[in-house]
Amino acid sequence: MSFLREDETLDDLQLKGISVIQKRNAFRFGIDAVLLANFAKIKKGMTVIDLCTGTGIVPFIISGKTEASKIFGIEIQEDMVNMANRSVDYNKLQDRIKFINGDITDINLIKTMTKTDVITVNPPYKLKNSGIINLNDKNAIARHEICCNLEDVVIAARILLKDNGRMFMVHRPERIADILCLMRKHKIEPKTIQMIHPSVNKAPNIVLVEGHRDGGAFLKWREPIYVHNEDGSYTNEIEKIYGRA
Repeated sequence: MSFLREDETLDDLQLKGISVIQKRNAFRFGIDAVLLANFAKIKKGMTVIDLCTGTGIVPFIISGKTEASKIFGIEIQEDMVNMANRSVDYNKLQDRIKFINGDITDINLIKTMTKTDVITVNPPYKLKNSGIINLNDKNAIARHEICCNLEDVVIAARILLKDNGRMFMVHRPERIADILCLMRKHKIEPKTIQMIHPSVNKAPNIVLVEGHRDGGAFLKWREPIYVHNEDGSYTNEIEKIYGRA
């Protein structure tokens, strides 16, 4: 079987021999996805659904780092799902990972899916009206709230989670008020927040949020993570997250 097409690369995750297929010149995964997969608390035998999964990087990292039994990814862009499923075949992970081409705003579709223990999501960060957008641009779909917005994500999570199931999201700190208000509105109680800073003297540019379906009101702040040392090298914590230390 030919796994790669002319405009694609096969990238080694340096995690249990797993590699993923990505476009050379389209949206490629970054540290956000790695941080999210590391932040999610997943026990042996749990099921996981990753919303807005793109080429499936979060499910692949979770498959390498945890003993989750089944991991599903939902993505609206058909070509992304095609790449993700070829990555499944390449890594021989058909028994653990499955990708679905679907729209998370399609409530009828979401309701047909099996309830899950954990939801992970790295949603589009930018509001639809922020900047000039080409609605046919794959990168724009990944970055802007074109096909779904933050409330769509929270609604889908609410439907998909089992009782007391957990949602883990990575987003931008400037959206934190929206995130917390929408989670509580749809009865996913915010439980843990962790800020990610580019370096010690810089403001956070990433936030990780955990919520529990129908959970009680109690919010914890975890110690912040700093990505770079003063000399520009990665901190020990980031090296550990990437499995290099």
